[in-house]
Amino acid sequence: MDGTLVEQTRMRAGIARRMVESKQQAPHFYVQTEVSVGPLQDRLAALNEGAEERTTMTVALVRASVAALREHPRLNAVWTADGLLQAADVNVGIAIALEDGLVAPALLGADRLDVAGTAAALRDLVERARSQRLRPAELSEATFTLSNLGMFEVSAFTAIVTPPQVAILATGRPVERWTGAGGSPERASLLTATLSADHRAVDGVDAARFLQTFKHALEDPETLLAERADPKEAMA
Repeated sequence: MDGTLVEQTRMRAGIARRMVESKQQAPHFYVQTEVSVGPLQDRLAALNEGAEERTTMTVALVRASVAALREHPRLNAVWTADGLLQAADVNVGIAIALEDGLVAPALLGADRLDVAGTAAALRDLVERARSQRLRPAELSEATFTLSNLGMFEVSAFTAIVTPPQVAILATGRPVERWTGAGGSPERASLLTATLSADHRAVDGVDAARFLQTFKHALEDPETLLAERADPKEAMA
């Protein structure tokens, strides 16, 4: 066959190995929900008006994930030969696209950050990932992963669980649609969130409860984005 051979980089080979391992060993199942995020988008726009540093949708998704993981610790865990190890800290892995692959370094101690601290930590994590300055713990201690492709105009997708974690959340861009949720037709901005989970560790009801908490958190932006501490203090 004619063509150009693109040789595997060390990163690409590592991704291939781990994804094959995950699909072969972890019995995946998928649960999906739609979240009305119009009020959240309005709240983010108000927060970012005149602000030097933006609070992004990804920040809100991390905060909602933290809220759900606190309430449903079975998903904030890793699978071991002896069973499910529920982590003491909430370390949310953030999928970051690089030129030759993908990394998902952990936002360590995400449950101890406020909104501004989360935003600052995310900016720092992305910058260091792209300049290859990640710390070993950030590459090995994630307890859950968030993969957001909304900025690429992707409406929905499913992700592969990153072992030894037991779940990963995939989110797309909000889409304007007509709904009848309020009893009469109305336009709503709906975000699709799909949870992939390892059935060895959790069941469908665990995933459903997680998504329910995640959904309710995003649909209450005043509470979700209430804290606006000094980023320097939050990072200290």
